[in-house]
Amino acid sequence: MKYILEKGRPADADTRLDKEKRCYDLLDSLGLEYYRCDHPDANADTMEACLEIDAILEATVCKNLFLCNRQHTEFYMLMMPGDKPFKTKEISSQINTARLSFASAEEMEEFLDITPGSVSVMGLMNDKDNRVRLLVDKDVLEGEYLGCHPCINTSSLKLRTTDVFGPLLKAMRHDMTVVTLIGE
Repeated sequence: MKYILEKGRPADADTRLDKEKRCYDLLDSLGLEYYRCDHPDANADTMEACLEIDAILEATVCKNLFLCNRQHTEFYMLMMPGDKPFKTKEISSQINTARLSFASAEEMEEFLDITPGSVSVMGLMNDKDNRVRLLVDKDVLEGEYLGCHPCINTSSLKLRTTDVFGPLLKAMRHDMTVVTLIGE
């Protein structure tokens, strides 16, 4: 299938899910430039499914993981390069948490209004109580552009990395913790 990169919000934004519309509303209200690639027939819910879409975005491909501690009292969103393997012990020692695991789909929806396969930094706009701590691998910060979902995995966005980790995070009232993943 041929995907097209378009600038800004979709013409049919009013027909999209509320959580997706809120993403465009937030980006537009901040005056941030962004590009969008719709792929309704190809849910980008795995790294493999993202390859063709990522070639169009020409942006850092992120693997976004929603994690929690053993007691399910602390929650984390980890943004890391898609080609790096995830090892919990690398993160645990850097954030002083004994054991990390994947949070449940119900917790993901409760805190981020996102379903599995759609985890994205944009979901932090729905975390009004700041229950989710953002962890970002240092390599993610090196690219000029970053790709993410608008809270649904049938579209992908291309944003300037400096906009995501500057005005966007500030508007969502979130900070980030930079971590280093070896990836070997």
